[in-house]
Amino acid sequence: MKKFIVLSLVALTLVLSGCATTGSASPSEKRTLVQNMRADTLAKLYTEKPDVKQQIAGSAGYAVFDNANVNVVLASFGGGYGVVKNNLTGKSTYMNMGEAGLGLGLGVKDFNVVMVFHDQAALNRFVEHGWAFGGNADAAAKYQDQGGAIVAEAIADQVTVYSLTENGLALQAILKGTKFWVDSELN
Repeated sequence: MKKFIVLSLVALTLVLSGCATTGSASPSEKRTLVQNMRADTLAKLYTEKPDVKQQIAGSAGYAVFDNANVNVVLASFGGGYGVVKNNLTGKSTYMNMGEAGLGLGLGVKDFNVVMVFHDQAALNRFVEHGWAFGGNADAAAKYQDQGGAIVAEAIADQVTVYSLTENGLALQAILKGTKFWVDSELN
C-alpha cells in the first residue's frame, strides 16, 4: 500500500508539472504565459499587502509560481511552474515545481506563491538546488472573486514566502517536500 501511494504521488506530480505550461505551446508562448501569471500574481499581492512591493524592490530577487494542489485524505500532491527574477542581474530563470506530502486533508486548490530572496546566496541556493521542505496548514474556499482564503506569509533562511489562493476548496494540515527545477526548454 505504501508503494502504491508513493508511486501515485510521483506519477501525479509528473503529470501536473508536465502540463503546467500548456504542452503544445511554443517556448516563446510559454514564457509569455509565465510572465503574465507573474504580473497578475504580483498585482494581486500588492493589493493585499502594498508593503511587499518595496520589499521586492529592495531584495536580491524574487520568484512567482502557479501551483495546483490535490489532497486526498492522507496524501497531498501538486505541480506548477514559475519564474525567478534576479534583481541584481535582471535575468529571469524559468522553473517547474512538484510536491508531495503526508497529512490530513481533503480538497483541490489553485494557488500562487511569491518568494522574496533577501540576499544573493538564498536566491542562488534556490535556483541551483530548489528543494523546500515544510509544513502547511490552511483552509480555503474560493471561486473566482467569491469566498476567501488567507494570504499566508512565512520567513525562513533569508526568504519570505507569500501564498495566495486563486480557486479551490481545501482543508489541510500536511508535511510536504517541494522540488523546484530549472526548465531547460524555456531557459
